[in-house]
Amino acid sequence: MCFSATANFVGSGVLGGVGVATFTKVKHRRELLFAALPTLFAIHQFTEGFVWLGLDGILSPQVAHDMGAAFMLYAQGLLPFLLPLSVLLFEPNAKSRRRMLPFLVLGGTTTLYILWALTAFPLQVFVRGNSIVYINQATNNVWVAVFYVIATCGSLFFSKIRMMVIFGAANLAILLFVMVVKRYAFTSLWCAYAAVASVIILAYFWSSHKNRPFLYA
Repeated sequence: MCFSATANFVGSGVLGGVGVATFTKVKHRRELLFAALPTLFAIHQFTEGFVWLGLDGILSPQVAHDMGAAFMLYAQGLLPFLLPLSVLLFEPNAKSRRRMLPFLVLGGTTTLYILWALTAFPLQVFVRGNSIVYINQATNNVWVAVFYVIATCGSLFFSKIRMMVIFGAANLAILLFVMVVKRYAFTSLWCAYAAVASVIILAYFWSSHKNRPFLYA
């Protein structure tokens, strides 16, 4: 997130509250992973707070690097698989879940490649324009970005659930905005704004409690 460790820690606390509120509305185990997204984003933003502390010299540079690696692990290494999986599990019937399989396969393949890249190539973490920049030479290319966006946003657009489509549209709009304004800090900024957009998930769980759980048989 922009500006400071404080912004990350405060944002993490707010998102943590959103995550807890979302969990209270879960009615079936298939909803758990999707409902966990706000909490996972909260942990993610909390992690980046320590990256800021390391880069600001309050903690050691090693802390900045290690916490940056943890931030990248979730942002690039896990999210392209976890998001389509959460949507697949949540879908109300077998037909709609089958539509998620291509996105899950693409996300899993992208995740495996990125996990390899994160271990095989060094990570650069630094501040530019009040934002944190994360660079891995093997993931910083157009094709990885395209597969990443298709895996994370595509599954949401093909969901049978209207609010998931809205969540996908919000994330895609945020992605395009960040690419235009601060492409060099894409990983940090998109994750921050996607975390804010996860309030949509809470709104859905609160508004749909009369219609859930779905008939998952």
